[in-house]
Amino acid sequence: MEREATLTAGLAARVELTVTDGDTAQAVGSGDVPVLGTPRVLALAEAATVAATASQLPLGATTVGTRVELEHTAPTAVGHTVVAEARLTKVDGRRLTFEVTVAQAERPVASGRIERVLVDRQRFVSGAFAG
Repeated sequence: MEREATLTAGLAARVELTVTDGDTAQAVGSGDVPVLGTPRVLALAEAATVAATASQLPLGATTVGTRVELEHTAPTAVGHTVVAEARLTKVDGRRLTFEVTVAQAERPVASGRIERVLVDRQRFVSGAFAG
């Protein structure tokens, strides 16, 4: 099966998060300030990459993150909403490269690049427990 055939550059998705106390740097252990923590920004950006390809994956396949480059440039207070957008920019065999942005209203909060690899879900999970 040609696994990468259904994945083409240009696939995109966006996901939103309204920041809660549980999303802050204090709560996730990445700092001591009560604003959106970088690990949550990354998780949101990764969720957008997953959403961008979810409907196009072959049966039994998934993607896993392998590389992240993220610049978190502005704070976001509890109660505010951020939107992560991901766009698939390159398909190289099983390797997928996404450009990601996160914004609060029109204000940039973070940007970067995330690489994911297309894998067979069952084989990947089995390998994790093999030992």
